[in-house]
Amino acid sequence: MADSDAITKTSLLVGGLKVQVFGASGESELPVAALFIIHGRLGSAAAVEGFAISILNHAKERQANGEEAARDLIVVTLDHRNHGSRLIDEKANKGWRDGNERHAVDMYTVLDGTARDVSFLIDFLPAYLYPLDEREIVEWAVAGVSLGGHSAWVLLKDEPRVKIGIPIIGCPDLLALMTQRAERNSLKLVPPYLPNSLRTYISKHGPAGAPFASKGPNNPFLNKSILVLSGAEDRVVPWTCSEDFVKRLEVGERGEKKVIVQAGVGHKLTPEMSIEAAKFIWRRALAKV
Repeated sequence: MADSDAITKTSLLVGGLKVQVFGASGESELPVAALFIIHGRLGSAAAVEGFAISILNHAKERQANGEEAARDLIVVTLDHRNHGSRLIDEKANKGWRDGNERHAVDMYTVLDGTARDVSFLIDFLPAYLYPLDEREIVEWAVAGVSLGGHSAWVLLKDEPRVKIGIPIIGCPDLLALMTQRAERNSLKLVPPYLPNSLRTYISKHGPAGAPFASKGPNNPFLNKSILVLSGAEDRVVPWTCSEDFVKRLEVGERGEKKVIVQAGVGHKLTPEMSIEAAKFIWRRALAKV
């Protein structure tokens, strides 16, 4: 395996957002594919640094073995809103069982807000990375873990420039997830636990509110490449909350939908999931065909 010392890490402040950009060292004139990796609840960007490096090293190994790349890869990490360097209120990141009555409101606004942050970064990150227009980012992708997986689904629905997505132990149907979580906490999913204004917003704007099963142009997931990675024994984000959506999800002839529900696995990013993600990024974003 390539030495991780050959991976560069650059810290940038983009419009007030701290980001870390990882890439392979060395000169290249290839166009660039950019992968955002979004961490889970109670974590930080540092928690997915190893994941970022493993994906870059996988790409380097493929090239070392004689496979040709059409693009170079950079990986971008950032802290979720109210996490890591952006932390303001610890209680807001906790669940109902930990005494946070606003869990549904706090969770959804963080995951949705961070997805909007990624769209902002797509707008402006190239100007910070390549001020002389020396490189061009031609492909945008996102991988997210847990809470970051929820954000990945939102980005796949809302951001047309993100063509490749890897939601890991995340859920596209947030109302189904909140309903299941409320039942486990013996709560009724009514105000104040879920204000009607938030329920209406999620129903209208969440991934499950889109015409995701349609083969028509109104389906925002059409022609996108999506790798879904979940654990069969996940009790935090149960596969049952995502299963119906994922089965019915239509990505069209030019898209790809690959689903792996790992047996015997709970709520965690496993080494096997990391490998599958790296292989998917190589094949869909980097490999010369």
